[in-house]
Amino acid sequence: MKDQTKKGLTRRHFLGTAAVGFAGMAILPGITSCKQAPVATVSELRLGFIGLGRQAMFLLNGFIQLPGVKVVAGADVYGVKTKRFQKRVTEYYSENGIEAEVQIYEKFEDIIGREDIDAVVIATPDHQHARIAIAACKAKKDVYLEKPLTFTITEGQELRKAVRENNVILAVGSQQRSDPNFQHAVKLVQDGTLGKITKAHAYVGAPPKPYDLAEETLPADLNWDAWLGPLPATIHYNNELNPPISLDPPQDETIWGAWRWYKEMGGGFTTDWGAHMFDIVQWGLGMDNSGPVEISPIGDGTEFMSFTYASGTVFTSEPFDEQLTKGVKFIGENGWIEVSREHFKASNPEWEPAKVEGADDTPYETKIPHQINFVESVRERKDPVVPVEIGHRTCTVCTLGNIACELKRTIKWDPATETFVDDTDGAATALMHYQYREGWTLV
Repeated sequence: MKDQTKKGLTRRHFLGTAAVGFAGMAILPGITSCKQAPVATVSELRLGFIGLGRQAMFLLNGFIQLPGVKVVAGADVYGVKTKRFQKRVTEYYSENGIEAEVQIYEKFEDIIGREDIDAVVIATPDHQHARIAIAACKAKKDVYLEKPLTFTITEGQELRKAVRENNVILAVGSQQRSDPNFQHAVKLVQDGTLGKITKAHAYVGAPPKPYDLAEETLPADLNWDAWLGPLPATIHYNNELNPPISLDPPQDETIWGAWRWYKEMGGGFTTDWGAHMFDIVQWGLGMDNSGPVEISPIGDGTEFMSFTYASGTVFTSEPFDEQLTKGVKFIGENGWIEVSREHFKASNPEWEPAKVEGADDTPYETKIPHQINFVESVRERKDPVVPVEIGHRTCTVCTLGNIACELKRTIKWDPATETFVDDTDGAATALMHYQYREGWTLV
């Protein structure tokens, strides 16, 4: 690799033009599970992970098995998580007869500063997404970024700019876009099978609530100041924000990090699941480069919200069945369809997707065609299934819903300029971002 670089062929260009690429890899038998060993290729895409919690472990299970991909580094501000990561990576490579060379760090800067790392996987809490991803872009690293794209609308705008100015690949972890059932549903909508869409429902759960967990003693190996980052220093620690894990005996997190449910640190179900389900509505309605023009809380703003597009189509975050299924229902002139991770229903049986023999039954978070798409995009230097622009538009829709609920009134939005309309008191505009605490900057 060093010889190639000396001749003017950069590592990234070599990866993009390698003789053995990933084209067609998605159809390899069993590739959507995480049981097969890696296959050697003529080049190696070297990955570093930033944020090593529960979601990162799912992503690791996928990326580490892909042919031609090597996981070489991980960073987290919680010491026990870095040790777990190193142990998992080392054990996997050892079991498959591959030399492990994984290094662990507390600071993400130590990963993006390494010239031998091509891309990073960012799976930190949402409030750290933007500044870490922007720094990675400036370091010319390609990025796989967990959803939702960012914590605020302004952060999304800045990240979009950083991706394009630095000519890097950024893929958003909205893996439902790589799911055949959701793809089938969107195709029915966009082909006009349902006729004009009059309404949609995308149930995800409630908006965020004020932080109300009791203060607890910090673990000795958790750098709380670094975990908070730009957030106010007044936010105190509780173990539900960083669910405990154990190395001996091995015990992973039993719950998701609770930071996502509180408005001081996350966007509630609105962004956590809206980044998936609102995303399908945006995709189905052909709004990937736009968004709603009017957003309203339903009731007192603590439960549901509605979104109106310029076409007149409305979607709400209300449930569409008694089971409170997290999914999407499109209603058109000719009938309706429902789609979730577990089911597909339609008013016309002919609209249901074909049954797939031997369909993969692994847990949803371990299915990896979305990760394959990222690796293919890096190699071919092309946009992935969910590039930064789409991730930003979906994240904006989610955040707009939370802003309307926070203000407890209808807000009007111009998707073209990404500004509020008739925001006479500036209250909505002020919620597009927040004041980072002293010493922390976005760009």
